[in-house]
Amino acid sequence: MKRRLLLCLVLVSSVFIAAEALAAAPPATNPQNGGIGVGGRIPSSAPNQAPTITTPANGASFTTLPIRVAGLCNSSYLVEIFKNNVFSGSTQCANSSYSLQIDLFSGKNDLVAKQFDDLNQGSPDSSMVSVNFNDQIAASGPRISLTTAYAKRGADPNAELSWPLTLSGGTQPYAVEVDWGDGSDSQLLSEKFAGDFNISHTYQQSGSYNVTIKASDASEQAAFLQVVAIANGKPQQSTSTSSGSASSSSNNSTAAQVYWPPIVVLAVIVPAAFWLGSRHQMSSIKSKLRQGNHPF
Repeated sequence: MKRRLLLCLVLVSSVFIAAEALAAAPPATNPQNGGIGVGGRIPSSAPNQAPTITTPANGASFTTLPIRVAGLCNSSYLVEIFKNNVFSGSTQCANSSYSLQIDLFSGKNDLVAKQFDDLNQGSPDSSMVSVNFNDQIAASGPRISLTTAYAKRGADPNAELSWPLTLSGGTQPYAVEVDWGDGSDSQLLSEKFAGDFNISHTYQQSGSYNVTIKASDASEQAAFLQVVAIANGKPQQSTSTSSGSASSSSNNSTAAQVYWPPIVVLAVIVPAAFWLGSRHQMSSIKSKLRQGNHPF
């Protein structure tokens, strides 16, 4: 009996020593030396359903800019609008619909909508909607135009997001106003000449943001462009909510690492220790009986 109790005490002590070492050990840092990280996306079929344009109506005429384009789409897809085959703006589909502001060329504009998945696979084009823009501001040359090669760009929170843009037409110099969609003050820029330039911003929280850009020239013409910026990570409702959730998650994780492993190990080791002790005791009794000695 004494040997069995001693064996149990030794095993239990070993468990607590191992548990203390586990709790005190620093978390592993990944990736570790010699480790290999693998990332990728699972291929999927491209969207097979085209979005629609319900606003504006086919044949509508306008004298002021921007105009609103809206329609139906597949939720989570990125919707892009093209005028005369030129990219004119983008927005994220939400609740199976979209809405955004665009500008127009002088004269006739053929509008088409297209939606893209996370792999940048495009859907078929929507039905074409043709509208007219009667420019009320006389200009000596082509009206001002604002374009970009990127309908969507992303960066980590607290990291700078840079966006290349191109100005053309109009009368120099130009004034550019950028609303980054996160409630921060608009960014104001001055561009002396037409051509390529960059805008940049740092988001504080993860999420998807509609970025609205307005460029004006010396003759008071204006160009408009809306695009989608992504601050990587799970979208957050507010700073206080996200901070509280992160703090709660951290506490639960720590508790699981420090307290649960010893309990689980004890649940396995202690019964095993008693079983081994009992087996040792029975073996001792049988040995004494074979030798003719009474074990009690």
